Amino acid sequence: MMLRALALLTALMLAAPVAAQQFPTPPRVAAPPPEQIVAGLSRDDVDITTSFDGSDIIIYGAIKREVPIPPGPLDVIVTVEGPAGPITVRHKERRFGIWVNTGKVSVASAPNFYVVATTRPLAKILDPAEDSRFRISVPLAIRAFAGAAEVDDVVPYTEALVRLREANDLYRLDDGAVLLAEQTLFRADVRLPANLIEGYYATRIFLVRDGKVMNTFRAPIEVRKVGLERWLYRLALEQPFFYGIMSLAIAIAAGWGASAAARQLQRR
Repeated sequence: MMLRALALLTALMLAAPVAAQQFPTPPRVAAPPPEQIVAGLSRDDVDITTSFDGSDIIIYGAIKREVPIPPGPLDVIVTVEGPAGPITVRHKERRFGIWVNTGKVSVASAPNFYVVATTRPLAKILDPAEDSRFRISVPLAIRAFAGAAEVDDVVPYTEALVRLREANDLYRLDDGAVLLAEQTLFRADVRLPANLIEGYYATRIFLVRDGKVMNTFRAPIEVRKVGLERWLYRLALEQPFFYGIMSLAIAIAAGWGASAAARQLQRR
């Protein structure tokens, strides 16, 4: 009996390491970043009415820390990006007295609205590699191209697209528009123009130290038409035939009213 007990005990001791190896190692939990963004928006929705002339969004927050403030400059970058969609950029030249298309580039995805606000000039606070990774600057907001390009160099076309939308206040770089106090509290006032489209707008906040993105924060903003604007918008999308008839009737009535007013003025 004693020999059997010793043999059983020896077998259990030899099998113990093997059994222990069968249990999976618990996954390591990543440590939270030493600095985290805690932020909010003054409003998370914008209503477009017949008298809509733009809106202001206040983006504010603080830097949460469990350790003393690290050395080195701290910066905050805020971006607001509107709905993206495809667009074709064409180049025209005057030949034999006629303007003709000489090239085009099809962009698969470009936001309708994009603004970047920073504490300091963007080129001085963000490494190009980090910019390419997070697609922060205005040119990098244009995501991809659709199909093979018909021109040798697409850069002039994307630059033209950026210039056109900057002229319409749809693309904007606001260096120094983010206020940062004591490397802890920040605030950015972002102006939304009157020519917005419906959809969800993405707000991103980047915490940057020594050119590197240390932490990010995201929040949505819903932009929607209300009242008569929404009714006409939905009618044009869902019932284009009736929308066309109504538009034609309004045009005829307006023309008849202007003609009648002109005749009345001539009689006086």
